[in-house]
Amino acid sequence: MSMMDQDILKVLYTQEEIAARVKELGAQMYEDFKGKDPLFVSVLRGAFIFMADIVRACQVKSDVEFIAVSSYGNATTSSGAVQITHDIQQDISGRNLVVIEDILDSGNTLSFLKQYFLTKGAASVAICTLLDKPSRRTKVITADYIGFTVPDEFVVGYGLDYCQKYRNLPYIGVLKPEVYSGE
Repeated sequence: MSMMDQDILKVLYTQEEIAARVKELGAQMYEDFKGKDPLFVSVLRGAFIFMADIVRACQVKSDVEFIAVSSYGNATTSSGAVQITHDIQQDISGRNLVVIEDILDSGNTLSFLKQYFLTKGAASVAICTLLDKPSRRTKVITADYIGFTVPDEFVVGYGLDYCQKYRNLPYIGVLKPEVYSGE
């Protein structure tokens, strides 16, 4: 048990459940992208662990890139304004992109990124999210690949953070409200 575990209200998905679901998603994406040499784009920082596992689970010839955006800061809800803080480094004209995200929440970030990549000339933009939280959606956007649908609770672990902490938990858990409410 780690020091972080004491801040977790409950575990939603265990390390084993996550690994099994990533394997399923990888197999599905393999079928959809074989022969298409996709470019996997990880949305930093939250998706880096999921990205590493998903590209290993999807055994197609592929390339990886990273983009960093900000719409949260250290808040628990999106500000709605998306800013690119680190852009991808290569030309994506005519490429099939798979955007890897940790959580599809309000939809602001992924809606922005999908349009951004299409404007830059991507042939297609698929979205793969570890977690989908449809109850908080404010933009009309859906993911093509979804790991798990989660309730409207503050989740951390497996890349997801609160104030840059808890990313390294091997499971996905609900953070105790007193941790982020300042009580």
